[in-house]
Amino acid sequence: MAARQINPILKQVLELGPTLAFFLIYLRIKDETYTFGGTDYSGFIIAALVFVPILLVAMGILWALTGKLSRMQIFTAFMVIFFGGLTAWFNDERFFKMKTTIVYGAMAGLLGIGLLRGQSYLQFVMEEFLPMQRAGWMIFTKRLAFIFAVLAIANEIIWRTQSTETWVKLETFAFPVVLFLFLWVQIIGLQKYLIEDPQQSRD
Repeated sequence: MAARQINPILKQVLELGPTLAFFLIYLRIKDETYTFGGTDYSGFIIAALVFVPILLVAMGILWALTGKLSRMQIFTAFMVIFFGGLTAWFNDERFFKMKTTIVYGAMAGLLGIGLLRGQSYLQFVMEEFLPMQRAGWMIFTKRLAFIFAVLAIANEIIWRTQSTETWVKLETFAFPVVLFLFLWVQIIGLQKYLIEDPQQSRD
């Protein structure tokens, strides 16, 4: 089914809203402790668990409106559900924090595997939206694999050495901003590889 266009502002709200909601919920209950079934849960863990259904509802609305979800969105949702479940089961916030490392690390690894095979998996995913020569895709893929690896390492260092509140702030704002600026700079810098005829992007 072909993807349908929706208001870009609404799209951004559905994509970024759940993370912002997690941040606001965490700030509201970070110092609270909740008891369920005789087990105490910190405010962070409750916020992480509430984040899961919020994310799924937002993705469901996005899918209903556009008729399509990206592979990255589906993968991220799976990781959130999986690590959110582990966080609740073991009552250990470290699982939820490790999720970010694994998501970024997996993306770096997948792109790296493609590069080792002389291919750009990024081209396979984004070519429809960004027609570009193969040389441009290979450069873009190498750089994106690098930034994903850097973010994965940064997340691992931050959650192990900094407070939970610091990690939440960086996870909510710093990482997305860094990635957005990186992508913006790359697209501007790779303008010479952009093409008007999509069929040429495979040449």
